[in-house]
Amino acid sequence: MLNIFLFLALVFIFTFIIGRIIEKIHIPWVFAALILGSLLAFKNPFSSVTSSQSFVFLAQLGMYFLLFVIGFEIDLKEMKKKSKFIFKATFFIILFEALFGSLLLHFVFGYGWLISCLVALSFATVGEAMLVPILDKFKVIKTKLGQTLIGIGAIDDIIEIVVLISVIGLIGLQSQTRLNVSLNFISLFFLFLLTIFFINFKKKGKKFGFQSIETLFLFSLFVLFLFLGVGKYSESTALAALLAGLSLKTFIPKERLRLIEKEIKSVCYGLFAPLFFLWVGLTMNINYLVIHPLLVLVVMLVSNGTKIFSSYLIGKKELGTKKSILLGIGLSVRFSTSLIIIKILFENGLIGSGLYSVLIASSILQKFIVPLLFSNLLVRWKIARKHKS
Repeated sequence: MLNIFLFLALVFIFTFIIGRIIEKIHIPWVFAALILGSLLAFKNPFSSVTSSQSFVFLAQLGMYFLLFVIGFEIDLKEMKKKSKFIFKATFFIILFEALFGSLLLHFVFGYGWLISCLVALSFATVGEAMLVPILDKFKVIKTKLGQTLIGIGAIDDIIEIVVLISVIGLIGLQSQTRLNVSLNFISLFFLFLLTIFFINFKKKGKKFGFQSIETLFLFSLFVLFLFLGVGKYSESTALAALLAGLSLKTFIPKERLRLIEKEIKSVCYGLFAPLFFLWVGLTMNINYLVIHPLLVLVVMLVSNGTKIFSSYLIGKKELGTKKSILLGIGLSVRFSTSLIIIKILFENGLIGSGLYSVLIASSILQKFIVPLLFSNLLVRWKIARKHKS
């Protein structure tokens, strides 16, 4: 029987090899682990390993580190600098898709309005990180189209945080005892108190020595696990990880922040994140997808169609017809945050394996289709010159 160490070795070498291949079509290499997970969902000869507490714990750490990095990258000051058009476009496009997504989930999948709205909102958010290499490659990153894509992707972090807090609050309401309700409230209170402390005392951060990257990294881990420990009492560890990253970003001096940022991302994406994406793929219900394959196409049609149509409505005057359509196509790509929220909803029994599997399958397909379509249309519509390798 294969032990967990040999299994991890196989996971990392698969992610490394396949990751290098999919990078050529502008898909982040880390999603190779999601592909592996979806393959193992068909037939998993390593079920004894993947169902073990050790593996699940490592995969959960991957989720927490991803949220930690996301919080670490949120720049509230930069958000304030965005134009009114980008703010208006962000909320119009995302809420437009969320509206039609909610209708689909309510009437087709039979979920209540609250769950339908939360799932639709989480799936309407944008993974702009996948588009940056494409925009840079075709030299359009500094154009109005490129800046609008990046701007909307940055501002939608606000919506992601609101959805995450709402999901965690809903999970907390599942507990009926007074003791748990009180504990949840106290835990959440201390989480936000810690966040306020780190943000308001950022000047004190300069007094810390942080002479070496090692000590700075240890302090960063202390902050992460402190927040996770407090958040555990209210079943809000996901929110805690996000707030930990946001707090650390404001507390550590900028000149030291640059030193530790690469180290944290290396640990996240090089070790833990692949295990999280593997876990996401593993828990798909393949039998449901085989029986209901059209549901994946319906979700993609509604999701992408509404995003493109709303982008056209809001952007045709500012960007023109072709660029506004490209904006909608680019915004259709998803990244880690939406997958994390969907996974949290599934693990806590708020959505079933059928809907979960359809959403993950459609997300995988979009990660292949959107970058290719976006790149080809950039050249075909002469918005960018054909790239010479």
